[in-house]
Amino acid sequence: MGTINSALYNASNALGVLGQAFNVVENNISNANTPEYADQTASFEPMPFDPGRLPGGVEAGPLISSRNEYLEQAVRSQQTALGYASQRAGDLGQVQSSFSLTSTNGIDTALNNFFNSFSQLSVSPNDTVNRQAVLDAANSVAQSFQTAAGAIVQVSTNVVSQTNGVVSQINDLAAKIAELNQAYESNPDAADDPSLDAQLHSDLLQLAGLANYSLIKNDQGGYNVFIGGQTALVIGGTAKAISADNSSNQTAIFDANGGDITSQITGGQLGALIVEQNTTLPGYLDSLNTLAQNFADTINEQLSQGVDQNGNTPLTPLFSYDAAGGAAATLTVNDLTPDQIAAASAGAPGGNGNAVAMAQLANMPEINGATFTQFFGNLGSTIGNDVAGAQSDQQQAQAQLTQAQSEVANASGVDLNAEAARLLQYQQNYDAVGKLVSVLDGLTQTLINMVNGTA
Repeated sequence: MGTINSALYNASNALGVLGQAFNVVENNISNANTPEYADQTASFEPMPFDPGRLPGGVEAGPLISSRNEYLEQAVRSQQTALGYASQRAGDLGQVQSSFSLTSTNGIDTALNNFFNSFSQLSVSPNDTVNRQAVLDAANSVAQSFQTAAGAIVQVSTNVVSQTNGVVSQINDLAAKIAELNQAYESNPDAADDPSLDAQLHSDLLQLAGLANYSLIKNDQGGYNVFIGGQTALVIGGTAKAISADNSSNQTAIFDANGGDITSQITGGQLGALIVEQNTTLPGYLDSLNTLAQNFADTINEQLSQGVDQNGNTPLTPLFSYDAAGGAAATLTVNDLTPDQIAAASAGAPGGNGNAVAMAQLANMPEINGATFTQFFGNLGSTIGNDVAGAQSDQQQAQAQLTQAQSEVANASGVDLNAEAARLLQYQQNYDAVGKLVSVLDGLTQTLINMVNGTA
C-alpha cells in the first residue's frame, strides 16, 4: 500500500510539474513579439531515490534560457556602430548643402561672379553700372561666407543640445538597469524571470546605440556596466551618472566623481557627437575662416595698389572682418560708393590696370598652392567624403546589425511551430501520467476493498 501511495504521490507531482511546463510554453507564445525576449524551456530533474521515504519522482528544474550572450554582444556592437554612423551622417549632411560645388548661390558661384565682375569692369572701367556690379558681387561673397559659417555653427549648436540629451538618456537607462539589478539582488527567483531578463537586455541594447561600454555579469544575474569600457556606470543596484560640459565650445564628458572620460567614449551617438564638436566641425570652420581671411586680405591688398575713379588711393578696404569672431562669419563689405573702386593702376588713372589684375586673381594659387575656388572645392570634397563615408558606414552597420539580429532570433527567438510541438509533447506526457494516476487510484480502491473484505 505504501508503494502505491508513493507512486500516486509522484504521479500527482509530475502532473504539477507538467502544468508548470505548460505555463512556460504559454509564456513563450505570449511574448513571441516582445523585444529582447528569449525563448525559455522547462527543465525536469529527478528526485533522489530514498527507500525510507519516497522512491524518486520528478520535480521542476530551473528554466533554461536560449539566450546566447555571445550573439547578444554582437548585436550590441553593431548597434553601437550604427548609432555612431547614423549620428554623423545626419549631422554632417546638414553642413554639406552649404558647401555644394554645384549650387548656384554658394561660395563657389559667388567667388566666380566676383572675379567676373572685375573682368567686366576692365572692359569699361568708368562705367557706373559695372562698378556697382562689383559691390553687389562683393556683398554676395560676404553673404555666402556668412551663410556657410552659420550652417556650421548651427549644427554645432544642435550637437551641444543633442549631447546633453544623449547624456540624459544614458543616465536614465543606467538608473533602469540599476533598478533591475536590485530586483535580481532582492529576489532569488528573479534569475528565472524571463520578463525581467528581456527588459534588462532591451535597456542594454538601447544603451549600446548611445555609447560604447563593457559588461560584467554579477553573481545575482544582473550586470555591471562600464561606459567607455573603463568607467563604472552601473555597479549592482547603483547607477553612477555621467555629465557633459560644453562651456569651452569643446565637449567634455565627466564621470560621477568629476573625472574626465571624454577619450573613452568612442562609439554610439555620444562618441560621434564628441568627435563632431571637438574635431570635425571646428576643422571645417577653420578651413572656411582661412579661405575667407586669405580672400579678403588678398583682395584688399590688390585694391590698395590701384586708384579709384577720382585718381585717389583707396582709404577704406573693400572687405573687413573680425578674426577673433571668425573671418567667415564676420566678413562684410565696407560702405563704398561705385566711384571708390580702384579699377585703375596707380600710374594710369582712369584706366583698367588694377581691374585686370583683380580678375587675374581668380586663377592665381593664392592659398596653400590653390586658387580660392580650388581651396573651397577641396573643402567641399572633404565634407562630401565625410558624409559619404558616414552614410556608407551607416548602411554597412545596418546590414550587419540585421544579420546579427537574425542570428539571435534563430538562436533564442520564439518559434511558434517548435512551441506547438513542445506543447503536444507535454500534453501526451500529461495524458500518460493522468492515466497512471487513474490506474493507481483504481489499484488503491481495489486494495481498500480487499482489506475491507478480509476484515
